Amino acid sequence: MKKFDKDRLILGFAGPVLALVVAFVLTTAVLLASGKNPFEPYRLMLDSAAYVDVQVLIINQAGTYYLAALAVAVGFRMNLFNIGVDGQYRLAAMMAALVGASVDLPGPLQIALIVIVAMLVGAFWAGIAGFLKTTRGVSEVVSTIMLNSIATALIAWLILPKNFGVQPAGSNNLTTGDLPESAWFPGLSMGEEAGEIYGFTFVAAACGIIYWFVLNRTRFGFDLRATGESESAAQASGVDAKKMILTSMLISGAVAGLAGMPTLLGDSHTYSLDFPTGIGFTGITIALLGRNNPVGIAFSALLIAFLDKASASLDQFGYEKEIATIMQGLIVISVVVSYELVRRYGTRRQQQKVGEELAAGHALKTEKEAAL
Repeated sequence: MKKFDKDRLILGFAGPVLALVVAFVLTTAVLLASGKNPFEPYRLMLDSAAYVDVQVLIINQAGTYYLAALAVAVGFRMNLFNIGVDGQYRLAAMMAALVGASVDLPGPLQIALIVIVAMLVGAFWAGIAGFLKTTRGVSEVVSTIMLNSIATALIAWLILPKNFGVQPAGSNNLTTGDLPESAWFPGLSMGEEAGEIYGFTFVAAACGIIYWFVLNRTRFGFDLRATGESESAAQASGVDAKKMILTSMLISGAVAGLAGMPTLLGDSHTYSLDFPTGIGFTGITIALLGRNNPVGIAFSALLIAFLDKASASLDQFGYEKEIATIMQGLIVISVVVSYELVRRYGTRRQQQKVGEELAAGHALKTEKEAAL
């Protein structure tokens, strides 16, 4: 039993490690093909990450990525592909900003109100896809992609000055209005020059612990994983598969709604046209690389955040900062390929071990019969 657990642990690490190695090799090949030093950009990024202010940026970005990846991972564990995290978190952040800017409650109540609104909006938007899947059999991939586009159009309409938006004087930007100071989530100061780590980054870490506990230590988590493995088998054991699908989409959307909170409550204090986009799609990469494990997702979020922030200074040395984007894309491709290779090797390994055990059992039986 111990040997089996050891093999499973090794196979679990093999996929991400192989993906990263392949991505590194392919990125190096791209740099060579472009006639540039293939190793200098990596050194420059490592040098950049040595500065405290860049480290703070990486940690803050990783917190946002972590929440988005957790939202994706909840769906993955149910065998659902929630591609709509990006639309869910942006719409949730905007609605939460609108509500937060329109009221001024004592600090904890103000923050709680904004967070609850964000979770409810995210859950509602994801719940539409869940409802369509359980009642009409609509693929969540198709519906969430469409809902992303609808969310983008809805946000653009809501933020118009004639509706709920505000256009600051002398600016072309549109915002939802500034949140009162009671809504500013306190962070951890790292000095005047380095800035501060968003307080909501620690909430993101707590969400990872909750995710692990619910998934591995509760009946709901067992039902969720069982339904994801085999919907028919789960139904045979008394699990309402359709209810689990809808519930999982609601939870995934609620967590997606939290993804915009680190930036909204810790930095921008408003929703505007330049609010970060694409976080949901990056979350898919991170969830895949982290194999839906909260610890693996944390390391993956830090890696992608490192590539984002440490590559910002590459153009100062004659290298395009899009190198990091290329590497992220290669990681996605490598993850899919490497996990399939590892899965096939694991299957062959298990078949080999079963064959060896059967052969050993047959030999033992033969020896006993000969002795008799």
